[in-house]
Amino acid sequence: MTAVSGAIRFILNGEAISLTDVPPDLTLLDWLRLERRLRGSKEGCAEGDCGACTVLVGRLMDDEIIYDSVTACIRFVGSLHGTHVVTIEHLRGENGNLHPVQQAMVDHHGSQCGFCTPGFVMSLYGLWMRNPDPSQAAIEKALQGNLCRCTGYAPIIRAAQAMSSYGLPQGDPLLAERIALKAQIKALNDGSRVEIGEGENRIIVPASLDDFAAVYESNPEATIVAGSTDVGLWVTKFMRRIGPVIFIGHLQELKRIAENASEIRFYAGVSYSEAMPTLTAAFPAMAELWDRIAGEQVRNMGTIGGNIANGSPIGDTPPPFIALGAKLHLRRGEHRREIKLEDYFLAYGKQDRQPGEFVESVTIPLLPAGERFAVYKLSKRREEDISALCGAFRVFINDAGVVGMARIAFGGMAATPKRAKAVEAALVGQPWTLESVEAAMSAFATDYQPISDMRASADYRLLSAQNLLKRFFLESTGQGQRLRREVA
Repeated sequence: MTAVSGAIRFILNGEAISLTDVPPDLTLLDWLRLERRLRGSKEGCAEGDCGACTVLVGRLMDDEIIYDSVTACIRFVGSLHGTHVVTIEHLRGENGNLHPVQQAMVDHHGSQCGFCTPGFVMSLYGLWMRNPDPSQAAIEKALQGNLCRCTGYAPIIRAAQAMSSYGLPQGDPLLAERIALKAQIKALNDGSRVEIGEGENRIIVPASLDDFAAVYESNPEATIVAGSTDVGLWVTKFMRRIGPVIFIGHLQELKRIAENASEIRFYAGVSYSEAMPTLTAAFPAMAELWDRIAGEQVRNMGTIGGNIANGSPIGDTPPPFIALGAKLHLRRGEHRREIKLEDYFLAYGKQDRQPGEFVESVTIPLLPAGERFAVYKLSKRREEDISALCGAFRVFINDAGVVGMARIAFGGMAATPKRAKAVEAALVGQPWTLESVEAAMSAFATDYQPISDMRASADYRLLSAQNLLKRFFLESTGQGQRLRREVA
């Protein structure tokens, strides 16, 4: 029988915290600022976009504490059980001086109004711990989720390039503290289920994957929260009540990645950041898309399973996964079933998922030799923006130069992620030529009747889908010219 605890327990900076009365929708940022009076973390957007609220959250992984930069404005306190939260107030250098990252920001004039500065410092602190001498590209990637309206970013980048000259991670006063905290965090992760509150104020933190399956089967009305990158906005933007809540972001069994000679299986709790090395090694064409999914803080929080499970028509992962022929593994209690990913999406806001059933994993077949694959994302901003549309293309061209197979899938073109079956049919059996591609482009109007909204007009979406097919053809035949911004 699973032991049950009645408190959310974690470490805040250097202090042990135990909370027995936590609303399910209480964000870490509100708790820090209003309850703890730690006001270095700022609320700029309340949707995980601007990075002014960035903190680090340390979690136990393979007997080490791994620190992720996260946005506190959409991270819930109930999800922090068994973690170490580090805020800007905890940073310090040796002998009472500023921390090397802070001193570099001062000396290189990386702050003007100062509102965003704590968030930048915490993102750079996380980068400095992993890589004290990063390239400009690595710096820019680490800061994708931090916005500044004053400095133009150049002084901040110069500070990041210089921060190792002020000190290295081996001399960080917090390093010894983290070593000592490992035992405490291990003790917090004692295999117990956490349950606090009642009714809509109930929080459940399952002890294991099997415990989660049993709890959710018994409480199918509960909201599942993994990374909270969507559910956080339900609270901060739409004022929705989300309780009771089952928090699952800590479950190591849902963070597995299994590979063999023919496929990769990602369990639902694998974050975008955790998935990236494996995914982009297997599918290099996914690398550019993956770098454009939100900012680093959201990639550290958001999960593969969450992006699929919520059924959004503009989710970035379903189009390429559908084009690759992915299979979805669903679980309810002890019962498991497998379906094609494309069959999971039934209609807007409706998925093939029964009460008490959850996405456990997704399996993606590796690309057979000789097949061509690409994925493209269009958005108003290049970085850290939601897709206006996302298209994935996969074809096999036989030795005679004829299309033997085509799979094309789009997000943002319909009420669900959806294949372009009329376009596929128009291509199969035809020579892989510009004439055949242009002839097939009109079939997009059969497959999709997109809407106009704040991100794009219907006409733009339809024309863009057609042009992306042509772009795929040109690139696959060595005729395309990619527009890239080179970073020294």
